[in-house]
Amino acid sequence: MASYVFVKMLLPIFQFALLLNLALAARRLTESTQDQQTQLFQYHNGPLLTGKISINVIWYGNFKPSQRAIISDFIASLSSPSSQSQPSVAEWWKATEKYYSLINSKNPSSVQLSTGNQVLDENYSLGKSLTSQQIERLAATGDQVNAINVVLTSSDVVVDGFCSSRCGSHGSLSSKTALVEGKNHKFAYIWVGNSETQCPGFCAWPFHQPIYGPQSPPLVAPNGDIGSAGMVITLASLLAGTVTNPFGNGYYQGPAGAPLEAASACPGVYAKGAYPGYAGDLLVDPTTGASYNANGANGRKYLLPALFDPSTQSCTTLI
Repeated sequence: MASYVFVKMLLPIFQFALLLNLALAARRLTESTQDQQTQLFQYHNGPLLTGKISINVIWYGNFKPSQRAIISDFIASLSSPSSQSQPSVAEWWKATEKYYSLINSKNPSSVQLSTGNQVLDENYSLGKSLTSQQIERLAATGDQVNAINVVLTSSDVVVDGFCSSRCGSHGSLSSKTALVEGKNHKFAYIWVGNSETQCPGFCAWPFHQPIYGPQSPPLVAPNGDIGSAGMVITLASLLAGTVTNPFGNGYYQGPAGAPLEAASACPGVYAKGAYPGYAGDLLVDPTTGASYNANGANGRKYLLPALFDPSTQSCTTLI
């Protein structure tokens, strides 16, 4: 009789322990599923940039005319007609169309980029050491409707986080000067710094030996300017990230606060055969010896990053 009572008393304890284990297992399964989902490159149901978008450039600091021409020609090359030699900048940009077709395959949207206005701030109106808030202030000087405002800082300008954790950034701001359908709206902006004198091994690789990792010989920069070549790589990466994840809820992988986007999901990859410390099997200009993978306007040659293909979940390159 006593043993019967003892077993009867233990039964609820065993049942409680069983339920607790089942609950913990379910929680672990849920957390595991959530972790797996954050590791996937996926669409987060937010808007992408669509329609005709102007790229306005704010040149902050001391840029040579040749540097401005290199970057301006790159921007123009994004929407240039088929007159560009292949492989081309325009062909590289066309890869972003897959992001739109996956959202609506029957009637996909698209984005058409064009060169907008340019502002020269050669007098360093905010000084030579800028905070992120000051970058936003500069970005707000450009047009704020159907536009991406690009702030470019020269090699003698220090920006918070530059060289230590980033070569550039993109984000969005609420417009205070322009209305769309009578309402305030957000506009996208990009910032890119010239790393030539501050950290070319961090922001202009493979045209300078890297700060860390395998020390392979640096490649010759196209258009004869290491700083501009690095800026084009960063600008190209951020443009792809901006149109496909303009407001933080588009396409990306990982946590929203530190997302891997269309180009940043493929770090260090520029052509087939790439591996850590090796950019890939690039084209080489027989005259200058410069390495590149895309032709642009006015005979320019550029090195552009691989883009993540959301349909195959893999990085794709032009060559």
